[in-house]
Amino acid sequence: MNEAITQLQEWFRAQCNGEWENDHGVVIETTDNPGWWVKINLSGTQLRNRAFAPVKRGDLTLDPRPPWLHCFVEDEIFNGAGDPDALGEILNIFLRWAEGERKKGSDDPDRLARGDVDPKVSR
Repeated sequence: MNEAITQLQEWFRAQCNGEWENDHGVVIETTDNPGWWVKINLSGTQLRNRAFAPVKRGDLTLDPRPPWLHCFVEDEIFNGAGDPDALGEILNIFLRWAEGERKKGSDDPDRLARGDVDPKVSR
């Protein structure tokens, strides 16, 4: 997960322009079910209008049982929620989607936008 944190820092730094970081940003918080909720504001970024197919796994009721994960974009905010072991996976889903925007030469940069998630994502 250290690599994911480093990459998220790099993505955040690239967005900072003296204004964006004043009103937008990244929030990582815990939830009471228990789990994680990652919110990344895409307003003013190249990702704001990019398609992202929701990624869902497991029980997504109000009292989910692990393993569970739900990533989606709504109102220009990437939301990633998951069980206590899912933080690294949530960050990697976002980063691979964001990287697809930068690396148009990759084999298929829009696979995450279609919901094709690599099952080997590290946690």
